[in-house]
Amino acid sequence: MVSILGIDPGSRATGYGIIHDARQGPRLVTYGVIRTESDDFPTRLKEIYDGIYQVAKQFRPTEMAIEQVFMAKNADSALKLGQARGAAICAAMNAGLPVLEYSARQVKLALVGKGSAEKSQVQHMVRFLLGVNEVLPGDASDALGIAMCHIHHRQTRLRLAQAGLPER
Repeated sequence: MVSILGIDPGSRATGYGIIHDARQGPRLVTYGVIRTESDDFPTRLKEIYDGIYQVAKQFRPTEMAIEQVFMAKNADSALKLGQARGAAICAAMNAGLPVLEYSARQVKLALVGKGSAEKSQVQHMVRFLLGVNEVLPGDASDALGIAMCHIHHRQTRLRLAQAGLPER
């Protein structure tokens, strides 16, 4: 069974979520948020790395999906986000996971059918598709959305391959 670790990177809060891609549909395994405590940025990067690595070792997902960097209004914020992504990617690679990246637009399109969907619409679809009744932390919900997007893309690639068609 394929198990996807979704990551919503952030330098203060990095969301994660793991979903099994089961025959009966996606099944929620776990989710959470790694909150960094230090004011020292390199220490925060280590906390992100350690947190993702521990989640990967404990739950043993088979693949990781992470959100791509988007252009932020503040260049310093974009750089810190990129470094947080790097720490998460390194942790996944050291845990032996292949890493796939998706834009926010791809995630919205896969879950809501509209690339310009509101964040609340994505969060609603994550809860609906996973059969979750409780309100999820925003960062964890975003991570689960990224994992769901990966499942959607993965299933599409498999169907195309079975039909002998090239990927777009």
